[in-house]
Amino acid sequence: MFQLSRRMPQSDARAFIQTHWPGLALSLVVAIAAMLLAPRMPDLLPLPAMVIALLIGVALNPLAARPLFEPGMGLAVKRLLRIAVALLGLRIALGDIVALGLTTALIVIFAMVVTVISGFAMARLMRQETGYGALAGAATAVCGASATLATATVVPQYKGKEADIAFVVVAVNALSTLAMVIYPVLGAVIGLDERNLGILIGATIHDVAQVVGAGYAISPETGDTAVIVKLFRVFLLLPVVLVIGWYFAARSEARVAGAPSPKVPVPVFAIVFLILCVVNSIALTQPALAPFYEPVRTFLVAVSQWGLLIAIAALGLGTSVRAIAALGWRHALSIVATTIVILVVAGALIALLL
Repeated sequence: MFQLSRRMPQSDARAFIQTHWPGLALSLVVAIAAMLLAPRMPDLLPLPAMVIALLIGVALNPLAARPLFEPGMGLAVKRLLRIAVALLGLRIALGDIVALGLTTALIVIFAMVVTVISGFAMARLMRQETGYGALAGAATAVCGASATLATATVVPQYKGKEADIAFVVVAVNALSTLAMVIYPVLGAVIGLDERNLGILIGATIHDVAQVVGAGYAISPETGDTAVIVKLFRVFLLLPVVLVIGWYFAARSEARVAGAPSPKVPVPVFAIVFLILCVVNSIALTQPALAPFYEPVRTFLVAVSQWGLLIAIAALGLGTSVRAIAALGWRHALSIVATTIVILVVAGALIALLL
């Protein structure tokens, strides 16, 4: 599944389009449907567009499971996804992250490291694929669905990988929605002030939308702090992906007797992500550039959003309901465990150090 046609000459643009447009078009239709449905979701079930696109895609899997659609869907899941993740860097300003302070930054980093490790540990304890542990740990530690998709690019292919990705995306959204309701109450119970409660929300809730909902429901100060902390976690997507990729590279090399030192994978999209973070940070400090830079930035952020939406739609189209249903309670337990880990670690450190 999702194998791109490499025999096709690159210069033959017409052949490339003919091969890939059916899968891309189907993925785009699903993405558009999700974007139209998201604002119409009831308040009791506020599903974001990415989750809706995934669910629609899974429902249409019997239609998409044809050779006609596979090349275009593969292009979306691999190449388009990398471009979309790279463009996420334009959402981050390094000045805001610096303003958090060293102690807050270290708390967030430590909680993220422990969470990623707990994902691997739970996968081993539950006798699951190590790749699933990486997906669950990164999704919980960084930024939900986007981190899941980015991490999937460095996790080796294994049987059931697409179903695991789909499960993690749905699970982190469900847990984020639950956290959006519970964490503000929990923070008040343990006596956190508005700023520290914003740090807790930003450091522990998986998806950006739920961070915004939980933070600004309390106060503007809490909301602003929560969003900045969350964007710091998104910024750390680059090192998380690199370390996970290195781990799997080292693991693969270790299986070969007398193998040389493992080659650390350096995803180009991750480097571009970091470069765009720096460019955005510099441009935002230059008012003279605003009339030219802001329209470009707004456009590219929209491209990133649509790219992620089309990629996750393609992922859903390539995943069967039967594959997800076969995962069982162990998958759910692993993702719940990593969610509890990041909450407990971050909450304890905030209470002790801030």
